[in-house]
Amino acid sequence: MKHEIKAHITGTVWKIEVEVGEEIEEDDDFTILESMKMEMPISAEFDCVIKEILCKEEDKVDEGQVLFIVEEI
Repeated sequence: MKHEIKAHITGTVWKIEVEVGEEIEEDDDFTILESMKMEMPISAEFDCVIKEILCKEEDKVDEGQVLFIVEEI
């Protein structure tokens, strides 16, 4: 089943830590967002495969914006 991974805050994509096709485990980080000089990771809630990356480093993102499409494994 495919899932959307969304930004939980408004900020800037500081670092993307995954690639399309990569399998990641629960609690691994997808990306790190920066907001007000604080780094906030977005972590996997379940084991999954990265299907699409819809952002790039230094992009400004809004809360709720879809950043990744993943498929649960």
